[in-house]
Amino acid sequence: MLWIALHLPLLSLESFAATLASGTDRSTERPLALMDAQHIVGANARAQALGVKAGLKRATALALAPGLVLGRADRLRDVQALEPVVHAALAFTPMVAIQPAHAADVAPHTVLLEVEASLRYFGGLQRLLRRLHTALAPLQHRIHCVSAPTAQGAALLSRVHSRLHCADLAALHPLLDAAPVWLLGPGSEHWDALQGMGLRTLGDLHSLPRAGLARRFGIDLLNELDRARGAEPDPRVPIVLPPVFESRLELFARADTTEQVLHGASLLLARLVIWLSAQHAFVRRFTLSMQHEARRLDGGAGARVTTLEIALAEPSRDSAHLLVLLRERLAHLQLPAPTLDLGLSADDIARRAAPNHELFPTSSNEREGLIQLIERLQARLGAGQVQRLHAVEDHRPECGHRGAVAGGEATPRKAATAKPPAAPKARRAKPAAESPPSVTKPARPPRLPGVVAIRRSRPTPRPVWLLQQPQPLPERQSRPMLDGAPLQLLSGPERIESGWWDSALAERDYFIAQAADGALVWIYRARLPLSAAEDAQGWFMQGRFG
Repeated sequence: MLWIALHLPLLSLESFAATLASGTDRSTERPLALMDAQHIVGANARAQALGVKAGLKRATALALAPGLVLGRADRLRDVQALEPVVHAALAFTPMVAIQPAHAADVAPHTVLLEVEASLRYFGGLQRLLRRLHTALAPLQHRIHCVSAPTAQGAALLSRVHSRLHCADLAALHPLLDAAPVWLLGPGSEHWDALQGMGLRTLGDLHSLPRAGLARRFGIDLLNELDRARGAEPDPRVPIVLPPVFESRLELFARADTTEQVLHGASLLLARLVIWLSAQHAFVRRFTLSMQHEARRLDGGAGARVTTLEIALAEPSRDSAHLLVLLRERLAHLQLPAPTLDLGLSADDIARRAAPNHELFPTSSNEREGLIQLIERLQARLGAGQVQRLHAVEDHRPECGHRGAVAGGEATPRKAATAKPPAAPKARRAKPAAESPPSVTKPARPPRLPGVVAIRRSRPTPRPVWLLQQPQPLPERQSRPMLDGAPLQLLSGPERIESGWWDSALAERDYFIAQAADGALVWIYRARLPLSAAEDAQGWFMQGRFG
């Protein structure tokens, strides 16, 4: 077996830094520290450079660093921050477990992966580790990564080594012997007694008689050491991925602008993408909820929670694309009060194969780019403001299309017609000479009176740009004029006689004409008056060729 331990030594500080609303408040740029009831329990590198360290009182820490940002240590916040790391690990192996913390009030900071069966699929340990670190990069955590043949051994060594690989037990034992004894749970409880006896490393502990150690410090100390060295079995319960994504982020300071809200939402989106990658899924719809400060609402009558639902035309797990859609929607949202808490949920997902990344452009990735453009325009302008033209079976140009809300399909799909089931064969008593089966041809539709059928050898070009209303054109010596100059007819006529069924009969002869400036226009001559006041032989311009 081969276990990988991912230890996050700064998880508490990093989870606290993620709650800062402003994107400029990074843990590496400002001095940050966490405290319990009265004392400092952790500080980042910037605060440590100013003299802030664990054990100091609040007043002393602020005297050393006046710009110090203090936060409360929160076990629940750390557990929520560790969940995306677990989800990212589940994309590489189903055997993922969390190393329990020594104390009940301390959150676990180590995730364990059993990857022996996954090495061949990912091309070896080094390639698997590179992909694992790439998947964890959006979470912006400092991670110690150690691999060892035992889960307990990897977990212990990951707390003192940032990068380490032990191929077998022979390589693991010397490294464990040099590790400090306080890494063991019972060892940290009896650290003073063990240090007084001169037992500072696990090797010193392993060299002593087991019976005496068990009487003095309990059997749990030896059992944990044996599991780390591979002398005792160490079963782990795998974590199961939740079927619905839900994640919350309590902001350290209230967010007054949408940019501050977007900073916290970007972290929640990164968690969502990792959760989707763990089950090879794509999201169709997700919801962002923003809880506001009640006392800042206008008259206290506004809603305390603002819900923003993002629906995608095509399922996706591209974090950059999801962030763009959320940014566009938040830009048009007026927050009733400052935001204190963010939540992201998603339960509408689609499981499908990951998209291929072709070297050269293909129709599939061009369609994907068109869908993302439509989604971005809908997020900025509104879903009803972005429409797609669909063809209608009507020869009249003004009736040959209709507008509909743009969806995920780049081209409308034709409805598939189901074939009727074949009739069962009848049984016959004896074979007989038969004539060839006759084929019944479908009856032609009856020709309606007044309908002229025109057969064309090839389609006539049609302009893309049609005028909303046909523009009447003046005539000079029976020639149509445009902008004071006569038009030169290039092709035509193309006769259209249609619309008798809806009392909008159109009988027109269409021509392609060239204007004086070289532009091509689409004109027609009406063979019937459009109204009682119009001439039956009038010329009209229907569209322009771009």
